[in-house]
Amino acid sequence: MNTCISAVRYLRPLRGGAQAHLLSASDGACYVTKFQNNPQHIRVLANEMIATNLGRAFGLPMPRVEVIEVSDWLIEHTEDLRINLGGARIPCRSGKQLGSLYVGCESPGMSFDQLPAELLQTVVNIGDFPRVLVLDKWTCNSDRRQAIFWKALRRRYSATFIDQGYCFNAGEWIFSDCPLRGVYANNCVYEGVTGWDAFEPALTRAEEMDSDTIWRSAAEIPEEWYEGDRDGLHRLVEALHHRRGAIRKLITEFRRSGRNPFPNWRESPADSAMPLAASPPSLEAHRL
Repeated sequence: MNTCISAVRYLRPLRGGAQAHLLSASDGACYVTKFQNNPQHIRVLANEMIATNLGRAFGLPMPRVEVIEVSDWLIEHTEDLRINLGGARIPCRSGKQLGSLYVGCESPGMSFDQLPAELLQTVVNIGDFPRVLVLDKWTCNSDRRQAIFWKALRRRYSATFIDQGYCFNAGEWIFSDCPLRGVYANNCVYEGVTGWDAFEPALTRAEEMDSDTIWRSAAEIPEEWYEGDRDGLHRLVEALHHRRGAIRKLITEFRRSGRNPFPNWRESPADSAMPLAASPPSLEAHRL
């Protein structure tokens, strides 16, 4: 695996639990950069690459992810390239980091990480929220679904989905499924869901994805991001392959939860007959 881009300039720190930093790179683009010694876990870098690549294979609006090389020189000469941990400021680790293309650099308008309900309902691609739920349930995203909203001048907002680091339960690499995990905070993004068609084509693409395609989503992950545990990565990919058949049940559990996220769903006999078991016992909350 060849690293094709490197960090050339520091821009600013970013919000969030991973304490990412915004860097410009040798390809002329800007990247939200998560470091190996982030406070969450080193595996969130691997998670982000796998889940984002899968989401993009579904056709979901997600920034591309790259391996970005950050030099010792840049860290030594940039006082702000630090991680706050336990009251101490620790230098970010040099080497191969996770870079996610910065949405703000590609849009001439402003971007926001939240919108009020009245604007959410007008988002151009609001139909992508149920489709990204396919990914979040399949990969057991233990965080809430996060998105960035941006617009060009005089146009409506569009959503781009970001931050897949807590898929596979962050550093645990387990599938501890729960109906309200991996979902967006505001139900209004799901009001257009009237049945299974709302999740297409992501649902069919996930259910029909073969193990070789899943492996390709992980092909460029540096070994250090999964701590050299090749067997663990293999088990993760195999578990994803086996979990394809559980996606509808996981979405059904969310649909039947007290939150009632899909008030306009038109019940069919097949929906009523679907059981509430989350997934086969061999895939429930097991450590990979």
